[in-house]
Amino acid sequence: MIRLAFLLIWMAGVAVAQDFNARATVIDARAKRDALTLTLSQPIPWRVFVEDDPWRLVIDTSEVDWTTLNADLLTNLGQARSGRIRAGWSRLVVLLPGPRRIDRAWMETGQDATIRIALADGADPTGPLSPQEWDAAPDTVPTAARPRQTGDRPLVIALDPGHGGVDPGAERDGLTEADLMLRFARELAEVLRRRGHRVVLTREDDEFVGLRGRSTIARAAGADLMISLHADAVEGGGAEGATVYTLSPGNTNALAAEIAQRHGRDDLLLGAGDIEQGDEIARILVELARAETAPRGLMLADALVTGLSGAGVQLHKRPRLGGRFTVLKAPDIPSVLLELGFMSDPEDMDNLRSVDWRSRMAAAVSDGIEAWAIEDAAEALRLRQ
Repeated sequence: MIRLAFLLIWMAGVAVAQDFNARATVIDARAKRDALTLTLSQPIPWRVFVEDDPWRLVIDTSEVDWTTLNADLLTNLGQARSGRIRAGWSRLVVLLPGPRRIDRAWMETGQDATIRIALADGADPTGPLSPQEWDAAPDTVPTAARPRQTGDRPLVIALDPGHGGVDPGAERDGLTEADLMLRFARELAEVLRRRGHRVVLTREDDEFVGLRGRSTIARAAGADLMISLHADAVEGGGAEGATVYTLSPGNTNALAAEIAQRHGRDDLLLGAGDIEQGDEIARILVELARAETAPRGLMLADALVTGLSGAGVQLHKRPRLGGRFTVLKAPDIPSVLLELGFMSDPEDMDNLRSVDWRSRMAAAVSDGIEAWAIEDAAEALRLRQ
């Protein structure tokens, strides 16, 4: 991925990672085709650069509260998203209509601070430069077989609370999908740990983690499986209950298509690419790894649906669906996406707020994981023989 026109400006000395404590707020934001103006309540460290695939303007700032930003004011330039990326740092991303380069960028200071960015058509003629990676931990293609669990040790379970930071996910009644899923992931992790398993969360706070980076975190922990946790909202409502998705070349029904389309728009804005992209050798390695893990992922999805049903958790009328989601593309880790419910459904929202319901859901998911582990280990032993 090309990274262009990188500019780093220190307005208040070297920025040190710290707990997020927003000092600056957004007073105003304006955009037109060739410029963006952002007025903040005070000067802060900042940097700006352009990335391609898709073309987007990225502004990283230290300690800015973006909740006062009216993103509609930026639509003359493109769709915008803002939020936290990690402790002490936040980000504004504006999707550009095509190739752009930064002509000038500066900050004017007084009682407040105004960042002004002038854009020009075309790519930067100076060629690619390298600011920090957009994905905090970019994914890699596995080149060695992973040891498969055989029931003789605790499971290593990766829980992936969907969205976070710059990407809040669905929003209803002042709640975000990112916050709800982080809360449930913590509760589920506690249940699993009490049962003797090891758990890693792909994010521990309200911060952005790249989609490909999530599977890298799971891989680094030696995860035996990964469950991505979501609670989407669908246009017009009508969807309710829990749903488990596995990776599919296409979308298996209209609901899967709508959710996959929404995730695809998020992937586009956040610049997530397919792991399959690359040379032919990399593609073959991916397909070989996926040939083993795909059936295990299907078996995990079935076990989760059985566990949820046995606990009396309301399921969607089609609880097992397939879709092409970036987060499920880790070729060497059995992965599923669990929609706990839909924030667009009032009853599901009440459930997501309920401590008792979440406790029952966490126990049911844990039961499903353990049932899968027994069957998976038995199959591994049969293959050895």
